[in-house]
Amino acid sequence: MNIYVGNLSSDVKDETIREAFESFGQVASAKIIKDKYSGQSRGFGFVEMTTLSQAQAAIKSLNGKELLGKEMSVKEARPRPEQGRTFGGRMDYSGRNNRY
Repeated sequence: MNIYVGNLSSDVKDETIREAFESFGQVASAKIIKDKYSGQSRGFGFVEMTTLSQAQAAIKSLNGKELLGKEMSVKEARPRPEQGRTFGGRMDYSGRNNRY
């Protein structure tokens, strides 16, 4: 199960959230999302746990808990919505890509 972890301090690292979740079970991955230009934390990340029951226990226990001075928001991650692909220009009213 993939878990969203929000409202994180800029001091939180991948290892920090991994350690917080490992007390509930096996963590497959833990990643803080960073700004691609500055490299600074964007204040959220994702943790993937191997077992659904362990992930649900972690969500229930860690949501609202403080980590490095900030109260975390922990919930099941939702898939990203599908976005239309455009290759420059703008969309016209028919939904087709219109460059001019």
